[in-house]
Amino acid sequence: MSQRRNAEPMSPEALEAALREVGAKRYHDLHPFHDLLHGGHLTKGQVQAWALNRYCYQAAIPRKDASLIGRCEDRELRREWLHRLTDHDGAEGDAGGIERWLALTDGLGLDRAYVISQAGALATTRFAVEAYVHFVRERPLLEAVASSLTELFAPSIHKRRISGMLANYDFIDEKVIAYFRRRLEQATRDADFALAYVKKNAITLEQQRGAIAALTFKTDVLWAQLDALHYSYVSPGNIPPGAFRPE
Repeated sequence: MSQRRNAEPMSPEALEAALREVGAKRYHDLHPFHDLLHGGHLTKGQVQAWALNRYCYQAAIPRKDASLIGRCEDRELRREWLHRLTDHDGAEGDAGGIERWLALTDGLGLDRAYVISQAGALATTRFAVEAYVHFVRERPLLEAVASSLTELFAPSIHKRRISGMLANYDFIDEKVIAYFRRRLEQATRDADFALAYVKKNAITLEQQRGAIAALTFKTDVLWAQLDALHYSYVSPGNIPPGAFRPE
């Protein structure tokens, strides 16, 4: 009887609780690198390394979202997902999230062409980001949507990042931090839709487990990027050949 009950699908509320538990245990706000970043314990060069590497992820977001739209038969989902492209690539009257991220790297004194080239990014960063793009392109659509649910947990880290970086670094100002202020609203809207979609469409236990695994994978992608940054730029002497070297 116990095995039979365990094989039954979760209720939508239980599924949401399981997804939120993934974030509570695995979201990258728990990584020690963020404590250093938000607490003002990094040098400007280390903050530059973080922003330069994170650009790889920002630049890939429209590519992964376009690949999701391209394989989607559901018109409602396509229409809802479409604004994610313009949120990052921009549209008339809005420069977009990628441009706001480049304003951040500009403000940190990084050469824009060098940032866009991704030539100085860590190999681990590039591999992790491309793994995410391929995941969204190749896994079942429900899992592709579920992988975006790290946005459920993003507003809290954005709030800490805004307050912590403004308070602790004299090279951070409102223009530099604009990306995160905009994402406070965007991430909440996107997460609400994606969560409702997953709860509605993850009907079987297999689908529900797939959704939870997809979100777990995404937390691994984010965590791996911070592991690489911490190892390369916080631990001394570990910057690999070809990677960005702070002056």
